[in-house]
Amino acid sequence: MPTIHSMTGYASHSADLSQSAHGHLSLELRAVNNRFLELTFRMSEDLRVLEGPLRERISAQVGRGKVECRIHFLARSDANLPATLDSAVLAHLMQLAASAQRLAPDARPLGLGELLRWPGVMGETAIDNEALQSAVLERMDALIKDFNASRAREGEKLAALLLERLQAIRAQATQLRPRVPEMVAAYRDKLQKRFIELAPDLNLDRIVQEVALFAQKIDIDEELDRLLAHLTEVERTLTKGGPAGKRLDFLMQELNREANTLGSKAGALDISHAAVELKVLIEQMREQIQNIE
Repeated sequence: MPTIHSMTGYASHSADLSQSAHGHLSLELRAVNNRFLELTFRMSEDLRVLEGPLRERISAQVGRGKVECRIHFLARSDANLPATLDSAVLAHLMQLAASAQRLAPDARPLGLGELLRWPGVMGETAIDNEALQSAVLERMDALIKDFNASRAREGEKLAALLLERLQAIRAQATQLRPRVPEMVAAYRDKLQKRFIELAPDLNLDRIVQEVALFAQKIDIDEELDRLLAHLTEVERTLTKGGPAGKRLDFLMQELNREANTLGSKAGALDISHAAVELKVLIEQMREQIQNIE
């Protein structure tokens, strides 16, 4: 089942390599929030050839976030020494050098360092770069799996917080709807009492008109219906899982729009107070959603 992933995550792997690439290999992935996927790599130049394959592997599993990949290889102290010395090549090279020396006796003879540096004289070093690169790619797949597991765990916590606040918003909306008729009735009684005191001969039709205007002014059924519909969509998106950050951010804008409309019903103090509470809860959700992929 798809889950919500946080854009914040961390994972690391380390291993002692013994076959062809003697040394200690450490890999690390860390990520923070970002609008898009941004990958950066910190590794030695001899591993730069892997940047393309590593980028493909990570981007196939991560959709958004600022991701940093660190790879460090510490060779064993004797790993950089050549594994072999080609005696036959060295002997042949010395014979050629001796022949050249006889033809040019005034020339400076080749030193030992120059002879050893001659191509083919020394074998490859103990570090096999292809084996090292293969080890990096192999371990990167496991690292990405652990990295995404950490993001999923964080995503579960975020989803739980969002659902908690979602229920609080729904409770506010549910409590607010039956208050409207009560507020209309209280306004009618207050208005009728005041008119009787000030103008007992006033036509009651005037009171009916005033009450109707007040009821129309504080009618919030449409706003509450849209608010509850958006809450249902938020819950569905969280349950569906997968990349949901942008969709949830859009829904927060819609929820905030309805809360603002409710707040504009200035004729009813109760509605204005409820709108403020709703906006606080929505803002708390929006801040958490900035962490979701």
